[in-house]
Amino acid sequence: MKKLNIGGLIPKIPIIQGGMAVGVSLDRLSSAVANAGGIGVIGTAGIPLIKNYSLKNYRESSISGLKEVIKKARDKTVGILGVNIMVALTNYKDMVVTSLKEKIDVIFSGAGLPLDLPSYLYEGCKTKLVPIISSAKAAKIILKRWVSRYDYFPDAFVLEGPKAGGHLGYKLDQIDSENYQLSTTVNQLKSFTDEIKKEFNRDIPIIAGGAIRNFRDVRNVMEWGASGVQVGTPFIATEECDAHRLFKEALINATEKDITIIKSPLGLPGRALRNNFIESVQRNEKKPFVCPFHCLKTCDFKNAPYCIASALVNAAKGDLDNGFVFTGENIKSIDKITTVKGVIEGLI
Repeated sequence: MKKLNIGGLIPKIPIIQGGMAVGVSLDRLSSAVANAGGIGVIGTAGIPLIKNYSLKNYRESSISGLKEVIKKARDKTVGILGVNIMVALTNYKDMVVTSLKEKIDVIFSGAGLPLDLPSYLYEGCKTKLVPIISSAKAAKIILKRWVSRYDYFPDAFVLEGPKAGGHLGYKLDQIDSENYQLSTTVNQLKSFTDEIKKEFNRDIPIIAGGAIRNFRDVRNVMEWGASGVQVGTPFIATEECDAHRLFKEALINATEKDITIIKSPLGLPGRALRNNFIESVQRNEKKPFVCPFHCLKTCDFKNAPYCIASALVNAAKGDLDNGFVFTGENIKSIDKITTVKGVIEGLI
């Protein structure tokens, strides 16, 4: 396997656990992956909801909740820990500043272009910054902005393909197009990073994600030009995953016929497991709700058919009648609850 070097951070194995938000990857899962030699990632969105914090001040609850989760994860591991912070969060700045103050090792940021992320760094800060993107075009835009305004090069790129779970950075007609599959986009991004290496003598590693399930998938993306992989869905079906056991069982009992693409209130397509909740939404049976915090910038909560934060919280707590499970495309090999160690052994 290649050695993954993210701005001087070198995990024992080049595996990054996807930062699955709203209660799926918190301190238990992230610390277990870090202890196994990969990079464990905390999903920052929805922590006050999953931790039952007071929602009277959603902003303050988010900050204190993230501090608590990072501290708990640190108490369980000396390995490499990261956070996943969506640009679409209304409290994006709070989550970034809090993570930096807590000296998190890496910030992974997507669901929008993190164009101003380096502006929050302070003198002596050692946190690495990694954009999550879906194309070489996005990488070019980010790098140009970061270098021209902040004299900062991304420490790596996470390139998510259209077979990933959750929100996707693609239009509906691009998801199944050969022009946007991971084999194509990794090659395109590798050509760009090779140009950067030649012009600036900077190595920016590529971490590829989306339906990576076994060592063959890892070998393939390495041959295409990646130096590491991001894996999310298989880590759900582990004892260490922070979500409820019913959430995990929904995944292991599903087949690929149960996977569907939904239109998220976030304004992006998303890959999820079809269930009664999703079918009711698709029948235009509006789920009324009150949103006291407006956690997502792009969510038109006054006209949305349901609250995605509430739906994901319900599911993570085991209430699948009032929520749903995000998933990657390839789930046929996920048929039991295993361990983080078991997942990683299957990958390497």
